Amino acid sequence: MSDKIYNYLLSVIEEKGAGFIVLIDPDKNSEDRLENKISLINESGADAIFVGGSLILDNNCEDRVAKIKSISELPVIFFPGGISQLNKHYDAMLFMSILSGRNPHYLIGEQVIAAPIVKDLGIEVIPTGYLIIDGGSNSSVQFMSGSNPIPIEKPDILIAHSLAAQYLGKKLIYLESGSGAKNSIPNEIIKAVTNYINIPIIVGGGIRSPKSAHDKVQAGASFIVIGSAIEDGGNQNIKEFADAIHRS
Repeated sequence: MSDKIYNYLLSVIEEKGAGFIVLIDPDKNSEDRLENKISLINESGADAIFVGGSLILDNNCEDRVAKIKSISELPVIFFPGGISQLNKHYDAMLFMSILSGRNPHYLIGEQVIAAPIVKDLGIEVIPTGYLIIDGGSNSSVQFMSGSNPIPIEKPDILIAHSLAAQYLGKKLIYLESGSGAKNSIPNEIIKAVTNYINIPIIVGGGIRSPKSAHDKVQAGASFIVIGSAIEDGGNQNIKEFADAIHRS
């Protein structure tokens, strides 16, 4: 399979210092809302779109992804919430294992089920170690995956998991405190992890302001993922995040 999208992401880091990725939950957007949102994102300075959610409540996920892909001028990357969301319309996918948890289904089970379908669809895969950190609330991904988050006051545990992900051959580390988290991942923890690993770090969850995004890039994040914070902010709000992340 091609590494086109992964190489594109690396080029974003090289050219802009860090990348800005918008997360879209396909279960929370009507077709009209999606069309407006993607048009705004196209003009905002964002670098890519993640699509996915912990739970899908209807049978229209593939149609929504197709709609996003038809409008987007950016790479559309699958952020897996489950195999039911997998379809042919993605440019690439994060082939993730929840390494912070001990649930075997999300360490390897779901991946084994998905792998033959991914190969048949010809989707580019980006091996990713997914680490859930306590964000002060019980997130959807924690509940649905049955995974306990890494305690925020235990950076040594997070560092060890991040190193293990790198040594397992993951190309990205995703540090996640959960959608709508009360607390984002502290900058000092991001900095501590970057001192030990040499693969790009994605940071998401609880980042509510452009300044907070900027500070996390300064701490060592390679990509910032914003979802809830831009839901109702319009084009200007998205641009502010893009400017804060890229000028870091």
